[in-house]
Amino acid sequence: MFAQEHLIVFCRLLLAALLGGIIGLERETLNRPAGLRTHTLVSLGSALIMQVSSSTGGDPGRIAAQVISGIGFLGAGTILREGSSVRGLTTAASLWVVAGIGLAVGSGLYIAAAMASALVVFTLAGLARLDRPLRGSARDHEFQVEIFDRPGQLGKLATVLGEMNVHIRSIELKQLPDKGTVMVEMAVQLPPHGNKADMAAKLMAVEGVYSIQDL
Repeated sequence: MFAQEHLIVFCRLLLAALLGGIIGLERETLNRPAGLRTHTLVSLGSALIMQVSSSTGGDPGRIAAQVISGIGFLGAGTILREGSSVRGLTTAASLWVVAGIGLAVGSGLYIAAAMASALVVFTLAGLARLDRPLRGSARDHEFQVEIFDRPGQLGKLATVLGEMNVHIRSIELKQLPDKGTVMVEMAVQLPPHGNKADMAAKLMAVEGVYSIQDL
């Protein structure tokens, strides 16, 4: 009986880690602030806390509320403001849902946790493909530019885009130390009569720009 109880606890923790890891893997592939390990730990920890609460005769409802409240601080750390754009809201939401999945597993609601995980993965991976069409703008464009790593280089790109009335929605920098260059990922909105090819050509004409590639 003792061994069976421990086996149940282990299976619950393992399932929670697995479901959280699946969701985290999707975030990891997109290089989001919280990825595989963070989502796995959040789900595992939530399941463990719920299991401890149930085993010690605590109030599961109060414990669950505290976990959900506490995860808000972790989720806030993934939200970044870049100019007029805010990034990380989806990752923060996925952490919040993963905490709920962990609580469900810790409570023994395996089917509910599995169904929720499947819906989360569908929402993150499947609906992402519909996001741009639903926004209804063929003028939205995402691309990456490899530029020489020196002061003022990014400003030159912004100047060119500003002259073309291109609105910069978000910018993300990735250092490439071995090459002495920086990879700049941009999400922009072209003006009504803007052309992606013209924009790319003008950016390539900027000194210090090595390559441009659509995302």
